[in-house]
Amino acid sequence: MPHVVTQACCGDASCVYACPVNCIHPTPDEPDFGIAEMLYIDPNTCVDCGACVTACPVGAITPSHRLTPGQERFVDINAEMYAPQPDTSTLDMADPLGLTAARFPVDPGRRLPLAPVGHPEGLAVDGPVSIGIVGSGPSAMYAADELLRHHQVSVTMYERLDRPFGLARFGVAPDHGSTRTVMRLFDDVASNPALEIRLRTEVGRDVTLAELRARHSAVIWAGGAPTDRPLTLPGAEALGVTSATSFVGWYNDHPDFTDLAVGLRVREAVVIGTGNVALDVARILVRDPDDLAGTPISRHALTALRTSGVRRVTVLGRRGAEHAAFTLPELVGLVDGGIPVTVDAAEVPDPTIATDPTTRTKLRLLREIAARPVPTEPHIRFAFDRTPDHLEVDNGRVGGISVTRPDGSTERLEAGLVLAAIGYRGRPVPGLPFDESTGTIRHRAGRIVDADGPVPGMYVTGWIKRGPSGFIGTNKTDSTETVTSLLADLEAGRLPRTRTARPRRTLLRVGRG
Repeated sequence: MPHVVTQACCGDASCVYACPVNCIHPTPDEPDFGIAEMLYIDPNTCVDCGACVTACPVGAITPSHRLTPGQERFVDINAEMYAPQPDTSTLDMADPLGLTAARFPVDPGRRLPLAPVGHPEGLAVDGPVSIGIVGSGPSAMYAADELLRHHQVSVTMYERLDRPFGLARFGVAPDHGSTRTVMRLFDDVASNPALEIRLRTEVGRDVTLAELRARHSAVIWAGGAPTDRPLTLPGAEALGVTSATSFVGWYNDHPDFTDLAVGLRVREAVVIGTGNVALDVARILVRDPDDLAGTPISRHALTALRTSGVRRVTVLGRRGAEHAAFTLPELVGLVDGGIPVTVDAAEVPDPTIATDPTTRTKLRLLREIAARPVPTEPHIRFAFDRTPDHLEVDNGRVGGISVTRPDGSTERLEAGLVLAAIGYRGRPVPGLPFDESTGTIRHRAGRIVDADGPVPGMYVTGWIKRGPSGFIGTNKTDSTETVTSLLADLEAGRLPRTRTARPRRTLLRVGRG
């Protein structure tokens, strides 16, 4: 196989545009690039040109002969996505994924998804156009990148924090260095002289939405989903219970969480949820602090982790292993990254029950974990099919969790620290229509709509548009849809024109700490 997509894949499809033979796709059952966990290279079609390597913003594509230890299984993972499914009735531990490239001839009748968006065409307007964007996270940066392909357009971003790039900076785990390199792409966008990023500028405090609408031809709201879904279990207010979102902000030096009180002098911790964030926080809790010292982790978090007493972190899932929300790349990174992990073999169903190759591979990996000896050093334990009932509290501090198994039996899990990783949620924006049921701003193809139809000049992108789903690269497709709607309205004369052009200036490059 000439080239392989590995764990760091962000799914932004830059490689798809660069590929001259159209050999990079999501899985066939994920025709929408916006929901794909990662992209895969067809080994039978790839011509080894290397164009995708240059295009990838996170360095996720590697020639197969240059794979590092821990990446080898991605050869088989890429190959499986393009082949008839093998017989998985037996599991060969010498080939734990049950794959060899020779088993997989190309299916000529297979229809694979195409790239999600096309290249921009010329903008049929004269004179300057000023666009405002609220936020500077991935969706905002991708939107700005699309807009600034047109020489008439200038963009001003309004960012509440003192550093830009949102979850790319404050949400990606510090030991996921490859994923964090997407900020290099955003640095390049930020260096465009037609883009200004105004840091420490909060809409509603420093400038009003009405002022932005008067200042710009259009405004894109890219404010993300900054709050947590609340943990509603009895005892959730106890000391030692916090959200994984807060914990992530704490170790990533987010200014809102610098003073978070995290009690790590406990032996048992429980993370409620099985998504990528759950795996991130569990991994950080058990990883050797010396391995984190060279990462951008906050110094206060590193100091606290050096004195941590945590010996085991239980990742708790309400549903079975086949429904776990973590992505395949995240699981591979955990399994092959040197972090001790365990799971009870009885909790991992036969991989053949899964109808899609991604889930099958996840189950095979979990079975591989189950076959390993139970670690004695600090480790992560998966616990599936357990519904939390309530938190046990003693003198105001959490001490355990009571859970129910599918057979109705109850179980007590020790827990001196509980982190809820049950999802993000958008919050209402004064003056914009908000859907409480989904935690998103109402829109059609990125155009914000209220009861009377589209709100003139107002657009939305990112998590506040679609909900907290997808990955960093998902925002590229999302933002392109919004920008396409905005430019169509501009060309149709439905947007006011900027009265004067803002002088073009170069924003000083911001460090990627």
